Amino acid sequence: MKDKEGRQAIIKQFIREEEIRTQDEVISKLEKRGLETTQATISRDISDLGLSKNKKGFYVLPEDIRLTRMMREFVNNIVSANNLVLIKCSAGSAPGVAAVLDGIDWEEILGTIAGDDTILIISSDEISAKLIEERLMNLKVV
Repeated sequence: MKDKEGRQAIIKQFIREEEIRTQDEVISKLEKRGLETTQATISRDISDLGLSKNKKGFYVLPEDIRLTRMMREFVNNIVSANNLVLIKCSAGSAPGVAAVLDGIDWEEILGTIAGDDTILIISSDEISAKLIEERLMNLKVV
């Protein structure tokens, strides 16, 4: 595949959805999708994406690390209703958390609105809102 951005988007998806430890696993997953690549290309992609490994040895994205840190430090409560997710934060921290949420590139998040201590996430439907709530709760307790 010659489309670097497309390949890297797929790699990001793999990293978010599965526990991947090695470059060989990335190559194997790309091959299953019909994308031939080399170890050197994957090594450059990992560097370009800023991937690092967590304590368990799995690749993680830098924006996910920041989000996890902020979820643990500033978020008090998360609840979804219909296509909305409401996040209650420590006073003054909602704008920063919302900025990180806006930058993580989850397709389920259409947008966020932040006040001083509250964030409203808008998604397209109730299923997406539940998925966002679940992902955020998992980040908070990891």
